[in-house]
Amino acid sequence: MEDEFPKKRNVRPTEKSNLPIVTLFVLVLLVLAMLYVGYEYISDSSSSSEELTSVVVDSTLEESAAEPVSDEPAPTEQPIEETQPEKTQQPKATEPKKEERPAISASSIGGEQITHTIQSGETFSSIASRYNLKTETLQGLNASVPEAKAGGRLKVQVKAVHTVGPGDVLRVVASKYGVSKEALMKANGKSRDFSERGEKLIIPFPDRK
Repeated sequence: MEDEFPKKRNVRPTEKSNLPIVTLFVLVLLVLAMLYVGYEYISDSSSSSEELTSVVVDSTLEESAAEPVSDEPAPTEQPIEETQPEKTQQPKATEPKKEERPAISASSIGGEQITHTIQSGETFSSIASRYNLKTETLQGLNASVPEAKAGGRLKVQVKAVHTVGPGDVLRVVASKYGVSKEALMKANGKSRDFSERGEKLIIPFPDRK
């Protein structure tokens, strides 16, 4: 009769393997290592970016510190003028000064005043000689006239103007006013000893004025 309780067979002991644990441990280590590497990479990139920004900020600060801020506007650069050789100034030809003639009043000479029309070729000197006047006297009477031009008119002072009457010949008229017949003929532009009744004769001064 068999035993009531059969004998336990020799059961093969189960081998406990540590492989899954080791694998799990290795995987955990790998994950940790990857996390560590990733963290280092991220921290390196962030630090490098911070360095770059700090460098940029520092450079701008240095530039601003180097250039002092001033309220005054910056001076504008003026163009450099080209130096030209100085032109030698030639002396200007001095114009001859017009002689100022002292004016002479007719009352200071006396007599009567007539108007003489200048003929071609006549000058102050020749006209003054005709009426027995000094050239300076004639020019003083006509201080506003710079030169004797043909067609112009000059003021002339004479002793008198005589109207020829019956029996008045040049010799008689000349002796009446105390002048020579030749001076009377010259003053009136006569080449002959002849006068007409009613003719007006210019009587020059006996002495040159």
